[in-house]
Amino acid sequence: MRPSSVSGRPPRALAALVLSACVAALGGCGTAGQSTAAPGAGQAPAEAAQPAPTSTAEVEVLREGGTPAIVSAVTYKAEESYDRVVVDLQGEMPGYTVKWVNELIQDGSGKPLHEKGKAFLELTLSPANAHTEQGQAWAGGPVYASDLPNVTRIIRTSDFEGHVGIGLVLARQAPFQVREQTTPTRLVLDVAH
Repeated sequence: MRPSSVSGRPPRALAALVLSACVAALGGCGTAGQSTAAPGAGQAPAEAAQPAPTSTAEVEVLREGGTPAIVSAVTYKAEESYDRVVVDLQGEMPGYTVKWVNELIQDGSGKPLHEKGKAFLELTLSPANAHTEQGQAWAGGPVYASDLPNVTRIIRTSDFEGHVGIGLVLARQAPFQVREQTTPTRLVLDVAH
C-alpha cells in the first residue's frame, strides 16, 4: 500500500503542486535593485499636451519687493499648434505683463528697434534682472533668430532698473497663454501658429 497525503493525493503529486505554486509566487518577486513593476508604474505621467492658446488679452501679474529674479536663459521650440518660449529664472517668480505693442522699443534709450514683423508681443518681468551682480548677461541673445512658425525672433529689449523686457516678433497676431512653473522657476509663453 502506498502512503497518501491528507488530500488523498500521492506525496509526489502534492510536492509537485506545492513546488509549482512556489515557483509561480516567486516568479513575481524581484531582488534588490530590480523592478518587477509594469513598465511606467510609479513614474509621474508625462505632461499632457497643452491645448492651443485662445486669448489675445493682456496678462498682468503684480509682485513687488523681494530680491529681483535673474533671467538665466530663454529657450524656444515649435509644438504642433503653437510656438513655446521659456524664460528660465533664478530666484522667485517676478511679476510680469504680456501685451501687444505697435513696435519694440529699447528700454533706457527709448529708441525703436525697427524689427520687421506683422505683430509684436512684449513680455516685461519685474523685479528682475537679465544680468548677474558681476554684470554677466543671460546666455545667448540679445537677439535670437528663432525661425519658428509664428515667433520669428526673440529680442531682449531691456535690462534696466529692475525690469527685463523680452520682445517677440511674430509672423501674425495670434492667441497666447502664459504659465508659471516651479522647480525650476520658469515662465512659459505659448503663442498659437
